[in-house]
Amino acid sequence: MTAAAEPAVRIEPETRAQLIRLTYGYMASRMIHTAVRLGLPDLLDGVARDSVELAERIGAHAPSLHRLLRALAGLGLLAETEPGRFRLATLGAPLSRRAEHRTTALTELFLSAEFWDSWQNLEHSIRTGRAAFDNVHGRPFFAYLDEHPALLEVFNEAMAENARFEAPRFVSGYDFGRYPELLDVGGGNGALLHAILAAHPDSRGIIFETPTVAEQARAATVTAGLAERCRVIEGDFFVGVPAQADAVLLKSVMHNWDDERCVTILRNCRPAIRPGGRLLLLEPVLPTPMQSQTCVESVLSDINMLALTAGGFERTEDTFRRILDAAGYTLGAISATIAATDFRVIEAEPI
Repeated sequence: MTAAAEPAVRIEPETRAQLIRLTYGYMASRMIHTAVRLGLPDLLDGVARDSVELAERIGAHAPSLHRLLRALAGLGLLAETEPGRFRLATLGAPLSRRAEHRTTALTELFLSAEFWDSWQNLEHSIRTGRAAFDNVHGRPFFAYLDEHPALLEVFNEAMAENARFEAPRFVSGYDFGRYPELLDVGGGNGALLHAILAAHPDSRGIIFETPTVAEQARAATVTAGLAERCRVIEGDFFVGVPAQADAVLLKSVMHNWDDERCVTILRNCRPAIRPGGRLLLLEPVLPTPMQSQTCVESVLSDINMLALTAGGFERTEDTFRRILDAAGYTLGAISATIAATDFRVIEAEPI
């Protein structure tokens, strides 16, 4: 006699449909990337055009372009205002370079060949614990950036796009005004610190960055009209931080590195904190246990760090406490989640 077959597990149709949408997600990503590469969001920003006109402008095959436009409309990124004519919809608006909170560089970065090839090799990272990026490109991610100026420029602009969106939300969600002088370690072009100083006219600031990025920060500081209240210094936070302030803040720095290197950075920041001052880490804090549909950007970022850097990862409160203890800090208050982001402000005091 043969054993009775196990009954099939009943799956609700919507459950299957939801999984299929996730499985097909890469198709939407590639369409978005193609649209940005072709310049479609800019051409359709506030203007409805048909595929023939667009094809002539960008040098494309009109029938194929029409199919792309129709698919983007199906995703809600474009609107078909009348048969065959499309314009940028609200959901697609951030892809336009004219948008206040554009995501153009973010799209170009995260869907670049370098990122794409690394994610295609994610299984390597899961099996070995090593970065797929290193396996594909033969060198670590940040070393590769230093050797490829075009990609580095896209990376820096993508980080600036994030900072421009997040900065006003940090300013309204946390009282930075209690600190007379703030030092932003790894502060990029200064978007966050500039927003803080603009909101707190009595405060002063320092941006600490690598020489290449420091040049951009100086130019941006002048443009922001903050040159008298904000200075830029250069260096390497793995070597030391040659300045002092009442608060030292690091945004999206910890998630790039393993615990050992994070401890090195944090130890190097301790002499930069004046007596009575604070360390401020601006990072997501993953919940335990994980809840479905919460911190979606953070869990995706966590796997992105695995694929690109291997050592970097998003942390829970306990893992933040561990690296802070090892670096000689006491974990203090953790703010509520900053609006429209996954970030929190983690306070720590040097022991």
